[in-house]
Amino acid sequence: MHIVLQLIPKKYLIGGTLILLGLSGLLIMSTIVAITGEFEKDSQQSEVTEIEGGGIGVGTANVSPEVMKYQPLLEKYAQKHGLDASYVPIMMALMMQESGGRGNDPMQSSESFCGSVGCISSPELSVDKGVLHFKSVLEKAHYDLKLCLQSYNFGGGFINYVMKNGGKYTPELAISFSQLQYQKVKHTGNYHCVRPEMVPYSACYGDALYVNAVLKYYTGTITADGKPAAPANGGSGGKSGVKVIDAGKTLIGKTRYVFGGGRSQSDINAGRFDCSSFVRWAFEQVGMNVGPMSGVTTDTLKTQGQAINPKDMKPGDVVFFDTYKIDGHVGIYVGNNQFLGCQGKTGVAIASMAKGTYFGERFNGRVKRF
Repeated sequence: MHIVLQLIPKKYLIGGTLILLGLSGLLIMSTIVAITGEFEKDSQQSEVTEIEGGGIGVGTANVSPEVMKYQPLLEKYAQKHGLDASYVPIMMALMMQESGGRGNDPMQSSESFCGSVGCISSPELSVDKGVLHFKSVLEKAHYDLKLCLQSYNFGGGFINYVMKNGGKYTPELAISFSQLQYQKVKHTGNYHCVRPEMVPYSACYGDALYVNAVLKYYTGTITADGKPAAPANGGSGGKSGVKVIDAGKTLIGKTRYVFGGGRSQSDINAGRFDCSSFVRWAFEQVGMNVGPMSGVTTDTLKTQGQAINPKDMKPGDVVFFDTYKIDGHVGIYVGNNQFLGCQGKTGVAIASMAKGTYFGERFNGRVKRF
């Protein structure tokens, strides 16, 4: 073999080597494109819609009860840090991916807070610092939400890398950044691929597929600029809110309260509702889908829409009450300290939520505009 190589002119050897390298490069790039193409298909299956302009719209977090219990804290610290409440479902999805809502640091925000893992031992502090870090990364990413999510995993260096390579998140950039960073740290022995499919590409720094991992827990709209937008047509408050109320009033005197009722067409036809199924039905009558009939609960309703300060309530806003549990009852605000709901003794009826009344003492301040 050595003799044969000596007989071949060097220029042909060099040319052949370059051709082989080029073909190898094309093979790797085509494989990455194929992989990322599959990731995009997976993302589409998770019901995340992308549209141009406008900002992040109303979305729903499809998460565990352990994560769901952190929603009030996420809303509290979103308000504290000046982050629009429409990002709360995305942060719930992020928490689901990070910890499933378990442990003392459910948002895994220790590193961003103090530079080391494990320095946070209070779940509330984790949420506080996690929301603050999320907002900071979102702003640095110029509201490119996917870039923000991937940078939450990779660190701020990924934002700089993207800005130098087109200025917008792509799955290909996430993989190539992971490859570059892994080459710098693999000698430590502390980094291993969290995803087997990344092993052949040595993309073993962080999780190059983190964006899709988070978005599988989110159903909603993500737009090009990532900035918050008011709900379409002004939301359920105002004129469209009156339409919801008018639709709901048509059931007054025609229903009875049945816990778990209203989740089949036969129940609806017979006038059997509970509080959450009635609210869902009323919004459906004006063309607003706030969740599947079979799965609606107060807990699914409270993940939707924009959080509204109780001082700014308008007719059509959705109000929650702490009855047999936190957010155990829900209704539609009609104005003058009254709401329309399906209650135990009356079925669908207008009830008072003024101070001193049963529901007035149990109104917890949670108001959502769908």
